[in-house]
Amino acid sequence: MKLQSKGRLCMTSILSLSRSVVVASGMLFSMGLSGGLGCADPRGDGWDSRDPAEYPTADTLRQPLADEGGEAGIVAPPWVPAASMTTARSAHTATRLTNGRVLVVGGYSVGYLNSAELYDPEANGWKSSLLSATRVRHTATLLGNGKVLVVGGTNGTDGLMSAELYDPATNAWTAASSTSLVRFMHTATLLADGKVLVAGGAGVSSRTSAELYDPATDRWTAAGSLNTPHASHTATLLADGKVLITGGYAVGEYLASAELYDPATNSWATVGSLSTAREGHTATLLANGKVLVAGGDNNAEPLASAELYDPATNSWTAAGSLSTEREYHAATLLGNGTVLAMGGFHWRDWTGENLASAERYNPVTNTWTAAGSLSTARYGHTATLLANGKVLVAGGSNTCELFTLR
Repeated sequence: MKLQSKGRLCMTSILSLSRSVVVASGMLFSMGLSGGLGCADPRGDGWDSRDPAEYPTADTLRQPLADEGGEAGIVAPPWVPAASMTTARSAHTATRLTNGRVLVVGGYSVGYLNSAELYDPEANGWKSSLLSATRVRHTATLLGNGKVLVVGGTNGTDGLMSAELYDPATNAWTAASSTSLVRFMHTATLLADGKVLVAGGAGVSSRTSAELYDPATDRWTAAGSLNTPHASHTATLLADGKVLITGGYAVGEYLASAELYDPATNSWATVGSLSTAREGHTATLLANGKVLVAGGDNNAEPLASAELYDPATNSWTAAGSLSTEREYHAATLLGNGTVLAMGGFHWRDWTGENLASAERYNPVTNTWTAAGSLSTARYGHTATLLANGKVLVAGGSNTCELFTLR
């Protein structure tokens, strides 16, 4: 595992958010979160939601349009506050359920968390529940039956093999069978046949192994081996049912390699490499079937570059550049086919900085444009597209925000 580079704490093992230092399993972590707790529930229905008086009014949310003649028009800004989570957290997961609510699981705050929270967009509030284990750098996958499979991670002392299932119908957690190996910083992808592909990750070292979980039998089976160990990589389900793995980190090396998993043959094949090795990046499937890989980190250097993978030609091309280098940001495909990237972390003049800026990628023009700014600079957060088309950004503190496409 990498621990330190250029005098800074490395963020591969876990995302670093400022001051407190925790030593666990021989890995050095830096973490520090701020922010108060959510407000009392004015609705009286159990949903922890902010007092409406704390929100900006229509007047403060709107601003004149400079290009309209006569009386100034008004337009709402793209970012507005959402109710705060009960617990500040980062390096968690966020999964949109079939009922439209969002399940946030685990992560790190003052310590490692075994809590989960459920966001209701209609109530703009959160409810809490408890996992059986504390987890950071785990995965959470929505299954075809509506349940969520949470796999692996680390509790700060040990890597985990355990898995558990969340059932929205009962708001309860039950144990699932364990993976064959300890894994964290792995990926988990729902396949077309309903099984879940768990690939790579770290244990004692970076993994080449992969496993398949079958919800019908609650059993794991082998899924071949990657050609290169990958941890802190990305995995994207392509239109043809294959899974694209990109980048990441192996012991002593940042990776530019990419691989494809074929469920039909239960095997892996290398594909063209990224032009730049990277970890802490994002990978987003576009409406045209291509995959946008953006940002990340290469040997302690945050990246502004972006690349497109075309499954039809098995090749990579440049996808413009972000306006700001960013790693451990979040990216989400919007309803109009553009990709929203926000937050993250970068180094500038040897000083680390959390980012509040946001930008959008347009596949038609292959360009990036500004998309306003978060009210709170953050990284180690999640971004979830809601059923109403808004994007819920959660974590990096206890605060949350909503993006609306204008």
